[in-house]
Amino acid sequence: MKLLWLQSGGCGGCTLSWLGSEHGSLFRTLADEGIELLWHPSLSEVCLDEALTLIEDCATGRQPVDLLCLEGALLRGPQGTGGYHRFGGRQPMIDWVARIAVRARHVIGIGSCAGFGGITAAGINPADACGLQYDGEVGGGLLGPNYRDAHGLPVINVSGCPPHPDWITETLAMLAQGRLTAADLDDYGRPRFFADQLVHHGCPRNEYYEFKASAQKPSDQGCLMENLGCKGTQAHADCNQRLWNGEGSCLRGGYACIRCTEPGFEEPGHPFEQTPKVAGIPIGLPADMPKAWFVALAALSKSATPQRVKENATADHLMRAPSVKKGRK
Repeated sequence: MKLLWLQSGGCGGCTLSWLGSEHGSLFRTLADEGIELLWHPSLSEVCLDEALTLIEDCATGRQPVDLLCLEGALLRGPQGTGGYHRFGGRQPMIDWVARIAVRARHVIGIGSCAGFGGITAAGINPADACGLQYDGEVGGGLLGPNYRDAHGLPVINVSGCPPHPDWITETLAMLAQGRLTAADLDDYGRPRFFADQLVHHGCPRNEYYEFKASAQKPSDQGCLMENLGCKGTQAHADCNQRLWNGEGSCLRGGYACIRCTEPGFEEPGHPFEQTPKVAGIPIGLPADMPKAWFVALAALSKSATPQRVKENATADHLMRAPSVKKGRK
């Protein structure tokens, strides 16, 4: 499988995340899956002229491309010309991507910028940034909502800001082995092996969430949903089950989940570390949970909260350990 990796409007953080994989040498990992990296702007040694020749060959079909990976949002401005991002100062990147996408066996959007526009498309979006097949939550993007590759798949969006390195590697491996089908993708084209989970699953603060024992300030140990903007109950990812570097996640580091695998996460309409409420009820409720049920559950949970959990929730360290019960009761 021939892999071509292009970068457009973004920070390069997805590549940095990928390089942090625990599986050892990235090139060896790819070789083990039968994947050859044709070119990567940060990892390849060839000069600009050689890279332009290779990319032109990919665009014309002289060089077959099995896996086209794009990192970063597509910059369509000004006025649809793509002139804000000319690769090597020459042809607009959006033209290269469009030409190669129709020839590649599969197209993969690496990160939320490539998937949906992401941070690059935030605010007034003067560069007219978008994703490969989505413009925020709306189908479209550069390739349009009806794009399908030679195997009938849409753009495969390995979203996240940045995505976990294993999400990238496992997606490429599944494609190389012919094991990724349309049924393995969710409604936004994300591989379901990570997108069918919620960040809430495996969260180390789940006991506080169950009792609605909430943190009041960033250093507290309690649940971050009620006051500090956590959206882990709405974010599709397995971050707290597939830990970063074997031991970390945003929530394990004390930071609220900002829902970075979802389209539109970059503009929640409020500060990231605040939870907007109406009549004291958070606007962003857990996925699939009716408001009335949440209100009833929260009231019941708070009335049953153990004193130990209350004390620990608003402290920056463990104040009271769980009691030790003797016997079988």
